[in-house]
Amino acid sequence: MSDRSLRRFFVKKIDPDSGMCKVSGPEARHIQRVLRMGEGHRLLLVDEDGRKALGRIVSVNPQEVSVLLEEVFPSAPAPLIEVVLCQAVLKSQRMDWVIQKTTELGVCRIVPFFSERTVVDLTGARSANKVRRWREIARMATTQSGGDRPPELDPPHSFADLLARYRDETALKGILWEKMGGRRNLKAFLRSAAPPPRFIGMVGPEGGFSRREAEEAVACGFVPLGIGSRILRAETAGMLFVGIVQVEWGDLGDEADSQVDEAGRDGKNPWRGRPDA
Repeated sequence: MSDRSLRRFFVKKIDPDSGMCKVSGPEARHIQRVLRMGEGHRLLLVDEDGRKALGRIVSVNPQEVSVLLEEVFPSAPAPLIEVVLCQAVLKSQRMDWVIQKTTELGVCRIVPFFSERTVVDLTGARSANKVRRWREIARMATTQSGGDRPPELDPPHSFADLLARYRDETALKGILWEKMGGRRNLKAFLRSAAPPPRFIGMVGPEGGFSRREAEEAVACGFVPLGIGSRILRAETAGMLFVGIVQVEWGDLGDEADSQVDEAGRDGKNPWRGRPDA
């Protein structure tokens, strides 16, 4: 039976030696209250390491679902490129949309941050609740798109903390800012460079970055990039940023189609160590 014909649920850890796995939290509630699944139903479990297991439900209670593991598969291969999106916090539905769509596109980590022109105020319990919602959106988008694991989703950073975090990163870094002289077209830039193990992209809020912020980011190693002559909404820019990187270097490109099967067979990343790819 193809795993695509089975419902997919995320758990923290699959232990092949235990023979059992517990599903709890939102996933358990979804199984019980929404899908009405019960004893005997088969499902597919995926853990934080990308390991998959076919299982059968043996018991259900209000707190958790117990699953008998029938077959456990190796962890999923590493992504062709680790894509990190640093996205300035947007208004509620727009931020939800960015998280959903970039998750579908295979982003590995989303780092929300506050910039000078961010119009959303998140503090205390409101911030924690928002992060929980974002993680649930990412989890659901991963399930819908057949991904191996949801992206890591950080609590919001200040702009200063964000730059401090990535100042000494050896990854290739880019900031989407159309107003800076000397910026490079994103697509042309990607085609002129060797695929790195990691790419960190930064996208601003509805009002864009201030010049000071853009210059500080460039001083920290972010390359100023543009997508073209059109003026895009912030949420569209974030999605397109991730999508273009995945098409050129990741698992949406032509060459990736033939490489993914190879990666699945040997568990290796076929792009690593290939600067001419």
